Amino acid sequence: MSDVKNETATVSVMNQLPDASIVGQSPLFHADLATIAKKGPNTGGVSFKEEALLGHITLRMNADNAEQMSVVEKVLGVALPTQPLTSVSQGDVVVRWISPDEWLITVPGLQAFDIETAFQQNMIGHYQVVNVSGGQTLVTLSGKHAKDVIKKSSPIDLHPSEFPVGKVVTSVFAKSSAVIRRSGEETFELVIRRSFSDYLWLWIQDASREYGLVVEA
Repeated sequence: MSDVKNETATVSVMNQLPDASIVGQSPLFHADLATIAKKGPNTGGVSFKEEALLGHITLRMNADNAEQMSVVEKVLGVALPTQPLTSVSQGDVVVRWISPDEWLITVPGLQAFDIETAFQQNMIGHYQVVNVSGGQTLVTLSGKHAKDVIKKSSPIDLHPSEFPVGKVVTSVFAKSSAVIRRSGEETFELVIRRSFSDYLWLWIQDASREYGLVVEA
């Protein structure tokens, strides 16, 4: 007879539904932006703010599928933008066109799981929805010199005729990349990767030095 014994072992798996005892930390948590905002200057040509702990969802599907488009509008409360390099928003929900079959959705953090679940329960056909909240963050640059900081960092044309409010591009930013959306005449949103967030925070500090940088909590 074999001497091999069958034993039951406990397997550790990721907690996919953490409770309130687990504290979320944004990619720039270590920078202590709240303290910098309190002790730093309150006037300057560029304002910086991290919109921490938003929910980030990547959606891929066929925009020509009317049934899928209907489900998306029902779940999000807004229709997907289908024109290249555009975005739409409804309240705290922002949808950015990334490619003909890909969109980046940002929502208040606690809504991300509910939206992901709603897609899974209602969407039909071939599609993909992925919660990528942990892998990136969103920062805003605003003020009269915000565009000058971006000009130092990216080759995109920021003239209003080429880059109006609502336009979205994925571009080189310094030695990294960013999804850049113009949300106001002097306000830009940058979605950046977690692994490059510290580098880009240092870069933005240096690039805005001549204009004066205000950090907002």
